[in-house]
Amino acid sequence: MSAKNRVVVVGLDSLEPSLVFERWRTELPNLRKLMEGGLYGELCSTIPPITVPAWMSMFTGHDPGSLGIYGFRNRRDRSYDGLATANSRMVTVPTVWDVIGGAGLKSVVLGVPLTHPPKPINGWMVSGFPLPGTEGDYTYPAELKEEIRSVVGEYMPDVAEFRTDDKKHLIEQVYVMTDRRFALARHLMKTRDWDLFVMVEIGPDRMHHGFWRYYDSEHPKHEPSSPFATAIRDYYRHLDDQLGSLLELSGDAVFVVVSDHGAQRMEGGVCINEWLMREGYLALSSQPDGITRMSPAAVDWDKTLAWGDGGYYGRIFLNVRGREPRGVVLPQDYEKVRSELIAALEAMTDESGHPLGTKVYRPEDVYSECRNIPPDLIVYFGNLRWR
Repeated sequence: MSAKNRVVVVGLDSLEPSLVFERWRTELPNLRKLMEGGLYGELCSTIPPITVPAWMSMFTGHDPGSLGIYGFRNRRDRSYDGLATANSRMVTVPTVWDVIGGAGLKSVVLGVPLTHPPKPINGWMVSGFPLPGTEGDYTYPAELKEEIRSVVGEYMPDVAEFRTDDKKHLIEQVYVMTDRRFALARHLMKTRDWDLFVMVEIGPDRMHHGFWRYYDSEHPKHEPSSPFATAIRDYYRHLDDQLGSLLELSGDAVFVVVSDHGAQRMEGGVCINEWLMREGYLALSSQPDGITRMSPAAVDWDKTLAWGDGGYYGRIFLNVRGREPRGVVLPQDYEKVRSELIAALEAMTDESGHPLGTKVYRPEDVYSECRNIPPDLIVYFGNLRWR
C-alpha cells in the first residue's frame, strides 16, 4: 500500500453512540472532526453484543455462530462440567490481518480482544483481553515484549477488579492503562512500516461498568450528588485527546473509529436457575442451606430438562437424551420444550407485574451456522436491562 492507502482502525470498547453523536459532541473535537469530515452512524452489534465475541466477529467477518464463540466462556463438550474461557486458539477462521498478510501487507495489532496467545502475523501483535498476565508471551514477535517495557513500563491489558468499590483507584488505573496503550500505539505507529494499524482500548467499557449509575439519572442506584457524576464525561474528553494524537500521526491514512457495543443502565437481575427450578425445568438432588453458586454436582440431571449457564446474557441449555450424558428431553420433544420456554421467558414480569420485554433467540435463526456448542436459547432479559 502507498501511504494514502493505509488504514487505521481504533476500537473503543463500549463507546456509547448517543454520548458521542449527541450529548457530548461539542466537547469531543477530534471525534467531531471525524464525523464532520466523514461518515458516522450506529452499527448493529453481534448477538450477543459483548466484547467477546463482538470484536473478533468484526475482524473476521464471521458471526458468533460461525466463529463458534458465544461469549467469554463456552461449553467445552457436552458434559455438565462448566465452561472454558475463550482464547485465540478458538478462532479458526482468518482475520483481516491474516488476509492482507497473505498478500504481503503488514499489520500492527494492539490490544484486540481474543488475540492471546499471540499468533504469528506479517507484522506485530500485542495481545488484548482476556490476558491472564504479562509474565508469559503476549507479543509477536516475542522480543517486542522487552521493547514495550522500555517504552511504557508494564503493559496493562486490562484493569484489575473493575467492579471494585474503590472508585478513585479504578479511575486512576483506567487512565494509566489508557495512557500506556496510546503511548505504545504512537510508538508503534512511528517505528513500524505498517499498512493496517488496529488497536482496541477497553477503558470506556470499564468506566461504564464502574460509573454509569452516577451518570444516568434514571439508574435505580443513581447518586446525583456523587463526586463521580462527571467521571464518564471526563474520561471521554481524555480519550478524545488521546485519539487526536493518533490522528496527527496517521497522515493520509483512512481513519476509522468503532465500538463493539454501547452501554445502558442495568435495572435488575434474574436468577435464571432459580426461575427454571420454580417452573419445573431444573431439579436439585439436595437443597442448599443458603444462597450459593450452582454446582453441576448438586443437580439431579435425571429430572432436569434445562439449565442456565453463562455471563452477561442468558444462555439456556436443554438436557437432551442422546446428546447430554443424562439427557431427559426426547429429541422429538426438543422444539416443543424450546417453544414453551420461549413463551414463558417472554412473559416474565418485574415485581410490579410490568412486562420485562425479554427477547429470546434460537441460535439457528440468528447465525449463519452454529459451530461448537451453542446455547439452545439466547435470552436478553429486559432487552439487556436485566442481567
